[in-house]
Amino acid sequence: MTPPRRSLVLLTVAASALLGHAGPTASATPGTGVEARTLSEATVDGVDYITREITIAPGGSTGWHYHDGQVYGLIRGGTLSHDAAACVSDGVYPAGAPITEASGPGHVHVGRNLGPAPLVMWVLYIKPAGTPLSVDAPDPGCGFA
Repeated sequence: MTPPRRSLVLLTVAASALLGHAGPTASATPGTGVEARTLSEATVDGVDYITREITIAPGGSTGWHYHDGQVYGLIRGGTLSHDAAACVSDGVYPAGAPITEASGPGHVHVGRNLGPAPLVMWVLYIKPAGTPLSVDAPDPGCGFA
């Protein structure tokens, strides 16, 4: 290895070590009180179609997250309180209400059950095959999850 190339490698290793110890990093907010069961799933032409029944206990939350694909839901029981990363409510959905969610990392959100009864939703995910249903994200500074 030539001296200039060795210096570049050493500099890269040193920078990586410093960046790896630059301080605490934001961590994802896991869901609490959430149970989910898959009702159906299929993959067609590189697209996953997954339907799930999601139940969130009173006081429970999905945790902050976003979706890489499209999400459509129907509230079957209870009430969903939905908040955007700007720390403002972007909807309260009672039983019978439909909901859709925008996709991508620019649309971080949280779903919470602030009511006294279990929240039950049917949710359809349409996403690129093999990608996760959701991607965890840190609390954007709202102080709740």
